[in-house]
Amino acid sequence: MAQTYDVVVIGAGPGGYIAAVRAAQLGLKVACVEKWRNPKGEAALGGTCLNVGCIPSKALLGSSEVFEKTRRHVGEHGISADGVRIDLAKMMARKDAIVSKMTKGVEFLFRKNRITWLRGHGRFVGAEDGAFRVEVLDEAAQDPDAKAPQLIDAVNVIIATGSKARHLPGIPVDNQRICDSEGALSMSEVPKRLGVIGAGVIGLELGSVWRRLGAQVTILEALPTFLAAADAGVRKEAWKQLTRQGLKIHLGAQVGAVQAGKRGLEVHWTDDQGAAQVLECDRLVVSAGRVPNTDGLGLDAVGLAVDGRGFIPVDLHCRTAVPNVWAVGDVVRGPMLAHKAGDEGVMVAELIAGQKPHIDYLCIPWVIYTSPEIAWVGRTEEQLQAEGRAYKSGQFPFSINGRALGVAAPEGFVKVLADATTDEVLGVHIVSAAASDLIAEAVLAMEFKASAEDIGRISHPHPSMSEVLREAALAATDQRALNM
Repeated sequence: MAQTYDVVVIGAGPGGYIAAVRAAQLGLKVACVEKWRNPKGEAALGGTCLNVGCIPSKALLGSSEVFEKTRRHVGEHGISADGVRIDLAKMMARKDAIVSKMTKGVEFLFRKNRITWLRGHGRFVGAEDGAFRVEVLDEAAQDPDAKAPQLIDAVNVIIATGSKARHLPGIPVDNQRICDSEGALSMSEVPKRLGVIGAGVIGLELGSVWRRLGAQVTILEALPTFLAAADAGVRKEAWKQLTRQGLKIHLGAQVGAVQAGKRGLEVHWTDDQGAAQVLECDRLVVSAGRVPNTDGLGLDAVGLAVDGRGFIPVDLHCRTAVPNVWAVGDVVRGPMLAHKAGDEGVMVAELIAGQKPHIDYLCIPWVIYTSPEIAWVGRTEEQLQAEGRAYKSGQFPFSINGRALGVAAPEGFVKVLADATTDEVLGVHIVSAAASDLIAEAVLAMEFKASAEDIGRISHPHPSMSEVLREAALAATDQRALNM
């Protein structure tokens, strides 16, 4: 007889494992199905984010930034550092150690909360007697007995299978010479010339890593606009900073064939004027976005289907068309962000437990971990203009902030957008070395429907980079600067 659970979560990434933990905290009997195996063949929790996404990429971004600062920028502090060099193998080992620590941490949470971890691929095989039948198959198991399909029953199922890199037709990814985001995090040497297809979050972050380590990086972006989702002022500042650092970015680039040439790879592309171009590079990273990982879930067995783009349709509370089947994270509408997936996982667990949570999707922040970082929450000026909403804008630079100057991070600004009548904060946009941390205050303000004046009247430590957010809020209320 199959074991029955109150909740079965398929997928143990940020959406899945957080949903499982919260459901268990609320007293529900929980199992989580995960098939991920690390390069050593060991089963691992955490999904793409912890294993080959957010966590390892930020580790390499941190290491590469330390290297570049030591090599190029410590002189202004009166520090001499001659002969600085990198040990790429050691850098990669540090990254892998961080990944291991994080995934082991999720294992600890599962043990602490008595969550059953079922190793393998989960899929629906039917429903009967008020429960969903789920099959778990671990084809990667070394023990032959562990490869036998396991059947479990669930009163509720949460689909949290995440996303995978989108590959392009005619450009075969082997994660040797042509890599996706996963392969780009594990190169054994720094390429002299690196090509990147896509100037989105992943392309800019990975391009920044390898540029700092010594590669000549050229990014080909199909869209005519750089960072189209960001505010126009942020786009302009980010373009200035990133191209000044050495990233070569071509917009409106239509990529065609990729061939092996005498000097490496030849990427044939057409520029925004229609002229044929060839990019020669030693390695190529394909970062053309991600697609929902909804293959092989057996959705038809319970009467579900994906939409034309492969997403599972859900309502604002992540309910699918089938009662007691939920879906969160990258497999549903909205931005593919780990923290958005985690918030949805918590919401669904609490709904199953009878609580009444909700998510304000306008208060989900975006962050790009380049240097300087780029972060925003809420509406852009272009969106407000399209809505016909009257607003006021306040902006303040880091270039005259004492703390930013002291830590040699004067680049960027904060922009605060507020309703012209009520002064409610509608959007905050930041370019700064501390943007990923500063944006949290803006998110909190928007969740509590704060006004720009509220932020301006709150005491901020001096000197600190947070003062720039305060000054931008004051500027939005037509008040002059208080601190430098």
